[in-house]
Parts: sequence; C-alpha cells; structure tokens
Amino acid sequence: MTTRRGLSSLNLTFLGTASAQPSSTRNHSALALRLNSDVWLFDCGEATQHQIQRSKVKMGKIEKIFITHTHGDHIFGLLPLLASMLNGAGGTADGVEDPRIHMIQDLLDPIEIYGPFGTRAYVRNGLKYTHTLLGAPYVVHELRLPSDPLDGDHTSLALHASESPNGRNILQTNGVWSDVYHDTIVSVSAAPILHTVPCVGYVITEAPIPGKMEPAKYIPHLKRTKTPMSVMSRLQQGESIELSDDTVLQGPPKRPGRKLVILGDTYDPSPIAELASSADLLIHEATNAHLPALDSHTKAEDTFESVEARTKSRGHSTPQMAGAFAARIRARHLVLNHFSARYPGNDDVDPTAKTIMEGIARLAEEHYSGKITCARDFMSFDVDVTTTGTSMK
Repeated sequence: MTTRRGLSSLNLTFLGTASAQPSSTRNHSALALRLNSDVWLFDCGEATQHQIQRSKVKMGKIEKIFITHTHGDHIFGLLPLLASMLNGAGGTADGVEDPRIHMIQDLLDPIEIYGPFGTRAYVRNGLKYTHTLLGAPYVVHELRLPSDPLDGDHTSLALHASESPNGRNILQTNGVWSDVYHDTIVSVSAAPILHTVPCVGYVITEAPIPGKMEPAKYIPHLKRTKTPMSVMSRLQQGESIELSDDTVLQGPPKRPGRKLVILGDTYDPSPIAELASSADLLIHEATNAHLPALDSHTKAEDTFESVEARTKSRGHSTPQMAGAFAARIRARHLVLNHFSARYPGNDDVDPTAKTIMEGIARLAEEHYSGKITCARDFMSFDVDVTTTGTSMK
C-alpha cells in the first residue's frame, strides 16, 4: 500500500473527452488524477497512451486504473497501455525462452485495475490472444453487483503469467462499494449508475486536513513558557499541548478533505447521490444537447424534450440533466464531459467552437448555479486545498 504524507497537489487532466466516436479534436474517454506525483487513470479509451505522451502526465507514475464500464470507448486503450507500461513489447524466436515467463511477482507492486464484472476476463483474454507477456504484474479487482456471480472470472482461461492471483471480488454493502481502496490520506468508494450496461461512478475522498492556524493565538504562550516553537507542527495537526504552567493549547479542528466525483456514462446517477453529496468537483457526461440556434446538425423536428428522450434512451445525459444532478448533490464545480463528436473540442482557439460550448454550459445553468466548465482534451484542474475550489490550466 502506498504511503502518503498528505496531498500537496491534486490535479485532474483530461486525456479524452469524446463519447462513442473520437473526432479530430477529442479522443476517447480517459482522465488522469495526479496525487502529488502518483497517477490514477479513470477509463482508458483507444489511443490513451498517445494522449499521455502528449500531456504532462507521466506513464511511469501510473499506479491504478479505474474503469467505469466495459464499452470499447472506455476500455480499448487499456491493453496497449499495459504493454507499454509493463515492458510488454516483442517476444522471442523458437528455442529462446522469454524471461518474462518466469517473472517473480512478489518483487514488484502490481498495477491495480478496478472495474465491473468482466474487466478481469477482458484483460486476461486480450493479453492471451495477442501473445502479450508483461515484465511486471497487474491485478484486477472487480466491483460485483448482486446479480453477478460471487466468484469466477467470466472466462475459462487460467491466470495470465503476469496476473496477480490477489484480485478481489468486491461486493456491495447497502447498494455501494465502500472504500474499494483506502490509505491514511485518500479513499475511493463507488456506486452503480444507470447506463445501458453495468456502469460505475467513483468518489475520491481526501481524509480530513489540518485546520487553519492562527499563530498569534499560540506564540505568546509558547514564548512565555519557553516552549520550543517546534510544537507548532503538532498544534497544526489538531493536537493539544500542555505547557509548563499547566496551560493547555488546542490546535484548530480539522476540516473536511476534498471530494471528487467521476461518473461514467449515465442517464441516471441517482444511486451514487448520497455518496457524492457535497462534492468539490463533479465530472458528469453531457453527450447530447439541443442547440437550434448554434448547431447546424439540429433536426427541424427536434425539441429539448425530444433530444432528452432520445439521449436517455441511449443511456446518456444532456447538459440540463447534468446540471440538475450537480444541484441535487450540492457540488461546488460541475465539469461537463463525454461530448458527441458533433461538438468540437478546440473551443480554446476556435470562436465557433467556443460559442457552441458556451451554449452547452448555459443549458446546464438552467438547473445549476455553481461553476460550470466544458472539458476538452488536455484541460487540467488543480483542486485547491485551502479553498476546496478548482483552478484551471
């Protein structure tokens, strides 16, 4: 388990913001969460490794990969990424033994993959039938629904040579998967969200952080009693200190840590609402929108109601639906993501694209009064520790 001493930096970088089909300005779904220097990926669509190479995200720092669902636009990039990360290229000719066959797994920490039932089988079969050997281990933890089998891997294949046998089948408690990962600083919980196939939303929660120090409240007492100033670090952590004159100084109470909610595809994320409550940052899909004055592809017979009905029938959301959910959970910042290929992702340089994306944001504003951002590839957010807000890069 990774040892962390606090999160001085928490950053989200969007590597792909398209829905089913990529475009010249949007890649398939993937985003990177950087915790200090460590990296967690959420979804891994086709060509994610190319996007990583073009970004500031370091492939060698990836520790965990969280898959929301097994539709191709969210998982087709996983096997190539594993091969690149874990020395999976090439092979040996007949008569030459590949040393990767005898890899000693216990010597290395595995790359951890989390996903719904079927993720383990997908990875194992893909590696098997592409004859891919890896130079380091991986492990798959599956988030099992009550309708899923309690055991078994959804495949008759034996473990891959690089696959750790320690993959967990994580069962729900009260409809959610609590603390699928946790350390002393951060935890990840999850819940099902409604799509056309089993789909997961993830909630990343930072442990309570030190409260704001007011040195003027403490320094006179420390000077009076000739107490070393080094105790200020203990007070910062919320501890109480008894001085030589029996005065007791109490550090400031801790504040809630940051909370990020990352949803997969959904037409109704209600099952995760309680878990996602009071999120600092909500990432919610907005695949389709009705923009009659802005979008030349708008059908003459379309209305807001017909577009929403069609979008929901395909398992997706409109900006208004995303805004309503953000308001429901009292999110501080809503980031719209997973856009149809008809919505260009170069709004930072193209005035027409900017007008369209501003129109999409205005639709979300009909139901949500907080900050709204439309994601584009390589957009990056720092989630600030002092104000629990976000600053965009």
